[in-house]
Amino acid sequence: MDTKFIGKKSAAAGGWGALKSCGKRLLQSGTPISGARTMLKANQPDGFDCPGCAWGDPEHGSSFEFCENGVKAVAWEATEKRATPAFFADKTVSQLRQLTDYELELNGRLTHPMRYDAASDRYLPVAWEDAFAEIGSILTGLDSPNRAEFYTSGRASNEAAFLYQLFVRIYGTNNFPDCSNMCHEASGIAMRQAVGVGKGTVLLEDFEAADAIFVIGQNPGTNHPRMLGDLRRAAIRGARVVVFNPIRERGLERFSDPQDKVEMLRGGSTDIASLYLQPQLGGDMAAVRGMAKAVLAAEEAAAAGLPSVLDHAFLAEHCEGFAEYRAAVEATNWAEIEDQSGLSRQEIERAADVYISAERVICTWAMGVTQHLHSVATIREIANFMFLRGNIGKPGAGLCPVRGHSNVQGDRTVGINEKPADDFLDALEEHFRFTVPREHGHNVLAAIGAMLDGSAEAFIGLGGNFARATPDSALVEKALRRLKLTVHIATKPNHSHLMPGETAFILPCLGRTEMDLNAAGNSQLVSVEDSMSMVHGSAGINRPASPHLLSEVAIIAGIAQATVGSAVVAWAELADDHDRIRDHIEATIPGFENYNTRLRKPRGFHLRNAAAHREWDTPTGKASFSSDPLPGETVHQRARKGEGRFALQTFRSHDQYNTTVYGLDDRYRGVYGERQVIFIHPADLEAMNAKAGDRVDVVGEHDDDIERIAENFRFVPYDIPRGSIAGYYPELNVLVPLGSAGRESDTPTSKSIMVTFRRRKAA
Repeated sequence: MDTKFIGKKSAAAGGWGALKSCGKRLLQSGTPISGARTMLKANQPDGFDCPGCAWGDPEHGSSFEFCENGVKAVAWEATEKRATPAFFADKTVSQLRQLTDYELELNGRLTHPMRYDAASDRYLPVAWEDAFAEIGSILTGLDSPNRAEFYTSGRASNEAAFLYQLFVRIYGTNNFPDCSNMCHEASGIAMRQAVGVGKGTVLLEDFEAADAIFVIGQNPGTNHPRMLGDLRRAAIRGARVVVFNPIRERGLERFSDPQDKVEMLRGGSTDIASLYLQPQLGGDMAAVRGMAKAVLAAEEAAAAGLPSVLDHAFLAEHCEGFAEYRAAVEATNWAEIEDQSGLSRQEIERAADVYISAERVICTWAMGVTQHLHSVATIREIANFMFLRGNIGKPGAGLCPVRGHSNVQGDRTVGINEKPADDFLDALEEHFRFTVPREHGHNVLAAIGAMLDGSAEAFIGLGGNFARATPDSALVEKALRRLKLTVHIATKPNHSHLMPGETAFILPCLGRTEMDLNAAGNSQLVSVEDSMSMVHGSAGINRPASPHLLSEVAIIAGIAQATVGSAVVAWAELADDHDRIRDHIEATIPGFENYNTRLRKPRGFHLRNAAAHREWDTPTGKASFSSDPLPGETVHQRARKGEGRFALQTFRSHDQYNTTVYGLDDRYRGVYGERQVIFIHPADLEAMNAKAGDRVDVVGEHDDDIERIAENFRFVPYDIPRGSIAGYYPELNVLVPLGSAGRESDTPTSKSIMVTFRRRKAA
């Protein structure tokens, strides 16, 4: 049996392994020296904001502020390799489609605008002016603006995103499918319901004051490694870190900080988790409900004269719905909680004891929570739990959804929203003097549906890899290829470009690390917003990969000019002076007063969060408890009813970021040179009479009569609850049904996929 791809896991996250990996990626880029110099300007006042994750920054200039994934992201962007017109001339689109994501992006940076030629099945160079003119002609020729879809990746800057939404609304639609629809949509919805603000309530400094930090459904070591430094410092000073995660993740167990010279020289590391619990997939809400039940029981058991467990003053002054919630918790029995969570009462009570003994608690979560059917209800339950002891709106405490891409939160702040608030639309209408479309538009799943049924005819993607990031890969590829127009604004070739519509363009843009010079030769500044609502400036320092590249802002302005003209907005002037774009943001969006001045301060500025000040923008003017019952049945409970059924979650390897694959190793999980793997409990393998390395097809189960199969995957025994399995996306996205989406959030349920296995013969 071939198990050569299974090897030793790292003893700790970070450490010498991280430094070795950084060196390997810099060498692979072909620019190791300049790449290393570039990293010294990452997250610094006179440099660029890291194009990787959205974790917050401390005071700029105080230290090197980058991590392994940041180095990989910069090396990936700053590579010397080029995907020139010769690259596209060498192979047809059909031939390029046979490459893996990794192989395709290894060809380097795009250098010229390209137009698809159906006769030769190749992309050919096109002049920028001709591309803009043809795109504008097709868009204006549609019988309704609602027949076009305008996708946004979280990579886009505030300035690009604001200009994009302005153009699209002048064009006449609110069709804004956005990457946030596939990740933290549930967080925004649940938190607006609970506390009136759809963003986290903490600052980075709060991690320095917290007594306990609860990390739920999140893997910082791979997804936002700089967070591990803050968890490590918290653990060293005595804060308790409680983890709820079905799979054992090395970064949440132990971390060796590459920037700690003593720890590196001694080969040491720091324990992160004080308590590590492994719930079943979909069991987080039950686990949090169990902790709340334990807290309420402790309150009842408190002897006369002892301090109350609950924060009665906070509950009375700031909350509504507590009595109903208490009744819902009391009506939930421990047998139901244990069965659904997959945890014992004793384990849950241990976690509750940590919460009770801490004066200041932060709760963080990510897509392990948000990509389930009941994600909104789960996040409401997390908020309920934090209300009990007043852990919102005080130093060292609060709610902290940790976003993925570096500006996914900022894009939403500046208007990328298919359901925009009336106040925002009113401000646009008053400031720019045009009639704003009011009808709600399409999110990602609605956009795919519209493309499939023919009601959408055009797609423009501002960054990202739509075909690979979305669920039901085969259907999405079909949807893109039946359109009249597809346009992709990108830095490297990816699989979305290989699903061309009748007319298709690839428009190459500058990367975050590259200088954007205006007509006067001055370097342009853009801005992004992190998970802590800090708005930072970012200015590239490297020469562009090609003289033919334009900034995202300039590309949007060019398309807008060709489509809607300049009667409302002087697009070219805004593209040449980003300060003017920020003036318009300041005039239409609260919180951006003195935008240009404050942005140029070393750390930027913070967008005020009312909930962090215990001001609740809810219908009742108070923080709102939810008394939702637990789900009737979770994915793992459904799976165990049938023979050979498993609950699957998709996640990243350590050598990727979103759909971008930097390499084929996942050293934290001990997998090397292979991505088509399934992580599974050893006892489940034994029960199937299977072994490590056995090959299977993974077959999706959904009630829509569509066959979904991921072929030729290999088993990896792992520490994961029985009945639950895991594997990498985007390879397993083919199994995620479009018809399975979170209630209220409409987020694909990528952590709740029902599957079976079909054995393959050995090669």
